[in-house]
Amino acid sequence: ILDSVFTGEDGPQSAPYLHESSDAVTIIYTSGTSGQAKGVVLTSGNFAHMLECTGARLDQLLRGAKQPDRIFHYLPFCFAGSRVLLLSALSRRSVLTLSTDLSKLSQELKLAAPDYFLNVPTLLERVRATIEEMLRKRGGFAAGIFSRAQQAYLRRHRRESRGTDAFWLLLANAILFPAIRKSIGPNLKALICGSAPLAVETQLFFQMLGIPVLQVYGLTETTAICTMDDPHHVVPGYVGPAIPGTEMKLAENDEIVVRGPHIFAGYWQRPEETKQALKEGWFHTGDQGGVDATGNWRITGRLKNLLILNSGHNIAPEPLEDSLMRELPEAQQIMLVGNQKSFLAALVTPGSSNGLTPERVQACIDAHNANLPHYKQVRAFRIVDEAFTIENGLLTANGKIKRDAVLSRHAAMIEVLYAKKGA
Repeated sequence: ILDSVFTGEDGPQSAPYLHESSDAVTIIYTSGTSGQAKGVVLTSGNFAHMLECTGARLDQLLRGAKQPDRIFHYLPFCFAGSRVLLLSALSRRSVLTLSTDLSKLSQELKLAAPDYFLNVPTLLERVRATIEEMLRKRGGFAAGIFSRAQQAYLRRHRRESRGTDAFWLLLANAILFPAIRKSIGPNLKALICGSAPLAVETQLFFQMLGIPVLQVYGLTETTAICTMDDPHHVVPGYVGPAIPGTEMKLAENDEIVVRGPHIFAGYWQRPEETKQALKEGWFHTGDQGGVDATGNWRITGRLKNLLILNSGHNIAPEPLEDSLMRELPEAQQIMLVGNQKSFLAALVTPGSSNGLTPERVQACIDAHNANLPHYKQVRAFRIVDEAFTIENGLLTANGKIKRDAVLSRHAAMIEVLYAKKGA
């Protein structure tokens, strides 16, 4: 696999078992969040191109460091991004620490002291919530500084700075942020994040602490990556420019379509699905998004996840779910439903605290609805006792909700919810 990137003193080392760029290397199955999982056939050429791109971007991040990269990894290797990270680590002869017990993540991260590691948004959201909750409980001087500095940083991002903002940020950077950075990872150059949209507020939170979050966008079918943030030009809420050799454009319904040497060979034993995904040389991602004048991309949602009300309104649930999660940190997950119904409803699972009550959920939904058009407002909800987890089949290995599985599991409850509202 690494024939094109492993080099020794006498030049490239040979891999006699691998000869052509079109040779299949592996089959990685998609997560199946909105349908049946499909086997994605990836080739030697796909990986060779991807490792060249990731190597160049990591060189930018580490600014020509002479020591081997130190990497921490906790995600499963059924995730295409994990596979690319493993091969990148091998090709760069990095020091790679693997964690297989999420309950020991914090301790093992401190032992590994990595330069960077790959994340999914779920973990970063939890780290942020844990730090904020810890400071709230601690109270006193430190909590006051943090709160004022955080508000100052957000105002700076919105270009609404006040006269005292620079003081609070200077104070926090002097006595508070270094300790928080050290508790996460003393050598961290960046956190790399992919697999699902990351809340802008969370990206800004880590950026405020002095730890940039570099977003990566891609699918299994694109050998995990289409875009990568430039370490020296990160725009919160965007996922960076297309990697070298990749063409990206918007098709019908703002669907992102892609072509380049990293596009998969096809789905294993599924010729019809392959034909539907690959049209005239372009891979249809199923993701909706946009691009700015500088070529920086943003992702807004999945076409398959669109909720189409019986009024005809098409609604991407992901941005609304993210907004509600920010209003309601006591929740572990929120999933909107409403396909072919007259309004949106929410399924809410409780977090580890006991603060999730119907009254609290309703208050947050009311605040969330205040500035939204009527068709985007959430009109009903149900607190679901059972969280969506990998073990109960409602969550993928990298933290995405399996929407079809949730709808099937809770179909009767959802029907009752709408019947009570007369939908």
